Amino acid sequence: MSSASPGIDPAGTPTIAGSGGPATGKRVLLAKPRGYCAGVDRAVIAVEKALELYGAPVYVRKEIVHNRHVVETLRERGAIFVEETSEVPEGALVVFSAHGVSPMVHAQAEERNLRTIDATCPLVTKVHKEVNRFAKDDYDILLIGHEGHEEVEGTAGEAPDKVQLVDKAEDVDKVDVRDPSKVIWLSQTTLSVDETMERVDQLRERFPGLADPPSDDICYATTNRQVAVKAMAPECDLVLVVGSTNSSNSKRLVEVALKAGARDSHLIDFASEVDESWLEGVTTVGVTSGASVPDNLVMDLLTWLADRGWGQVDEVTTANEKIAFALPKELRKAVKSEAADAAAAKSEVVAQPES
Repeated sequence: MSSASPGIDPAGTPTIAGSGGPATGKRVLLAKPRGYCAGVDRAVIAVEKALELYGAPVYVRKEIVHNRHVVETLRERGAIFVEETSEVPEGALVVFSAHGVSPMVHAQAEERNLRTIDATCPLVTKVHKEVNRFAKDDYDILLIGHEGHEEVEGTAGEAPDKVQLVDKAEDVDKVDVRDPSKVIWLSQTTLSVDETMERVDQLRERFPGLADPPSDDICYATTNRQVAVKAMAPECDLVLVVGSTNSSNSKRLVEVALKAGARDSHLIDFASEVDESWLEGVTTVGVTSGASVPDNLVMDLLTWLADRGWGQVDEVTTANEKIAFALPKELRKAVKSEAADAAAAKSEVVAQPES
């Protein structure tokens, strides 16, 4: 799998920029990149813009992104989160989450005359298109991912008769293909790169002709955040990952930190969840956050640590991300129409003769 991604400037050798602070011997290594990725940013803005344009309530199928703080903040603004489209009143507006949905969900929404905004991350959509392409060519598709995750359900739902899920190592032996020369693997976008390639190697032992996807499925943000953690983990006594327990990419960061040499690592939603016993005997604390985490939660953690003596913060940079995604097409049309109406109203006011 290639490490380069469009819109990414690799930093080469990790760079460390210090923010000062008292020289107590205690320090924080702060990973960069961290936090929001382009797909999450797009999805959250989509719900915010929908509330602004259409008013509350705006229904959202599943959590728009896997973060407690983000979901609660949007709920306070008028978003209503539901598990299925059947819970949305007929004719109402529903936003599909960044993780994507299957064609069946789109069909259910159409049956209920729901107005939809599809906030699926474009990188997830890319994997959906790969499933369709290879299903059309009659391949058996081995999807590496976590059972029950929304993204996996949406991706597999594109061609349920051609996709087999491979989650754990024992799943490799359960795979049954029709033609070993027509098998390809694809993956959930938020997995650990190392874990995914381990599963690919196991599958290739069974199916030497296993084909690779035409491009990396694991998203640039997942890869970049794992690379940053790997760069700082060997120097860390403790790595704190800000993220929610249902966030696959956040949980992978804890695993990556431990495998890369951190003595200890924990996943927290908020600074208040840090157990002070974790800091006993600790000199260097690594801090990062999952791709669905707003940076204010990381800043809160840094303040919490500074109050306890970890005031020196050195930022470890391994890549600079430049990617941004356009809003979902449904919102682009609405925003364009709103701008046109505003321009027309302004022209009308200007054209009014003075009385």
